[in-house]
Amino acid sequence: MRSKFNSYLLGLTLAVLAGLSSCKKDNMNQFKTGSDPAQGNDSKAVSVNNAVPIASFKVIGYLPSWQGDVNTVQYSKLTHINYAFLTPTNSGGLNPLDNLSKFTSLVTTAHNNNVKVIISVGGGGGGDAFHSIVANSGYRTTFVNNMVNFCNQYNVDGVDIDWEFPSAGTETNNFYTLLQQLSTAMHNGGKLCTIASISVGASYVTNSMFTILDWINIMDYDDNNYQHSTYQSAVDCLSYWAGRGLPAAKTILGVPFYARDNRYDYATKNYNEILSMGGSPNSDTFQTYGYNGIPTIKSKTTLALNQAGGMMIWDLGGDASGANSLLSAMNSIITGGTTTPPNSPPIGTVISLKGFNNKYVSGENGTQAMNCNRTTAGDWEHFTVLDAGAGKIYLRSMGKYVSSENGTQAITCNRTTPGDWEKFDWIVTTDGKITLRGNNGKFISSENGTQAMTCNRATASGWEAFGLNQ
Repeated sequence: MRSKFNSYLLGLTLAVLAGLSSCKKDNMNQFKTGSDPAQGNDSKAVSVNNAVPIASFKVIGYLPSWQGDVNTVQYSKLTHINYAFLTPTNSGGLNPLDNLSKFTSLVTTAHNNNVKVIISVGGGGGGDAFHSIVANSGYRTTFVNNMVNFCNQYNVDGVDIDWEFPSAGTETNNFYTLLQQLSTAMHNGGKLCTIASISVGASYVTNSMFTILDWINIMDYDDNNYQHSTYQSAVDCLSYWAGRGLPAAKTILGVPFYARDNRYDYATKNYNEILSMGGSPNSDTFQTYGYNGIPTIKSKTTLALNQAGGMMIWDLGGDASGANSLLSAMNSIITGGTTTPPNSPPIGTVISLKGFNNKYVSGENGTQAMNCNRTTAGDWEHFTVLDAGAGKIYLRSMGKYVSSENGTQAITCNRTTPGDWEKFDWIVTTDGKITLRGNNGKFISSENGTQAMTCNRATASGWEAFGLNQ
C-alpha cells in the first residue's frame, strides 16, 4: 500500500519516495525463494468451485487518508474497508491520525451500510517504529493497549498491521509475539486482527501466525516496475500460500487499482488516471504503464473464488466510475453479474433468486425441501451456475446440487453428484425474469413462499419467474 508522503520523507529523492511510499513489494526480493513468478498474462477464465461460501467471501478495500471520497465508495460491493495509515511511535504510542474527520465519517457511513472498518497501522515507511516496538516487552504491551483504546474510542472493527518488513530470525519471532498479544486483545473485544504481506517468499510470516490472525492481505503487485500484477502472478501467489498451509478462508488476494511505469522513475498512476489519459479499461497496458484492466480483474476474481477467502484492493481512490469500475467488475463475478439476466446462462458465476413474493430462494443447506421465504440472501441462498452440457445448467449451493425430483415431490438441494433430474433450462422472460425448466419439461415454482418449492408447472407465470441478484 502506498503511504502518504510524511514530513520525515520530504528530504528524500523521488526515487526513494517511490520506494518507501508503498505498501507494495518494491523491496521484497530479500524474502523470495526460487525463481520469480512468470510475467505472462493468461486471463483465461476458469469454472467456479467456491473455496468458501459466497456470503463469507471478503472484499476489502484500502482507503488512504490522502485520496478517495467517503461519499463515493461503493459500499454495497465491499465487506471491509481498511483506513490507511495510523503510524506508531518507537515506544508503542500512536501518532495523530491523518484526516481524522474523514476517518470518523468513514466509520459512520460504512457501518450504516453494514461494512466493517479496520484501521491499518504502518504502511511503507510508516512501520519503521515496529523495529523498536517488537524488541521491547513494555513497548509491545503499550502498543497493544493503545490499539485497544483506539478501536474502542472510534468504534473500529479491528486492526491491520502493515510492516514492511521485519528481519528474519529474532525480529520475526518478536513480531509473532506482538501479533499474539494483539490478536488476543482484539478477539477478546470481538474485533479482528490481520496483517498485510508480500505475495511469495514471505519468510517473516511464520506458519504459527496463521492460527492467531483472522486473515492475511496478500499484496500481489509490484513484482516489477511494469506489468507488475499479472494473472500468472496471482496463480503463483495463491499456490505459494496454499503450499504453506494457509487456510483458503484466511487467504485474501490483493489486486492493484493503479499502474506502474516501465521507466527508471517507477512512477505510479491510478487506474482512473490511465483512463483519463486514453487508456482502455479492457487492456493491461497503456504507453509505458502496466495495470489490471477489467478482463484481468474478472479472471482474478474467479481465481480467488476458487482458491481464496476474498480479495483486497489497493486502493479505492484509484477506481473509475460507472461501467469502467474495477470494483464493479469484481462484484459482477462474485454476484453472478447484473440484475438483468443474460440470455445465455452465466456459467461459473454465483447468483441469488428472488421470487414473486420478494423473498429469496433457499437451498436449505440440503437438509429439507427448498423454500422461497428468505428476506435476505446468505450462504444457503446463493447458487453457482454450472454447465450441464447441451445448453442446460446445474445449480449448486453449499456443495450440493438442486434436483427437480422429476416433479414428483418438492425440489431439494441435496445431490452430491448431478444427473438428469438436476439439469435445467435457463429461460429469460420478456420482462427480465428467469424461469427454470427441469428435465421433465416442467417449471420450478416458488409456490409464493407458502409451501416447499416444486417443479411441476406446465407453463411459467408469476410464481415461476425469479429476479436475478436483486
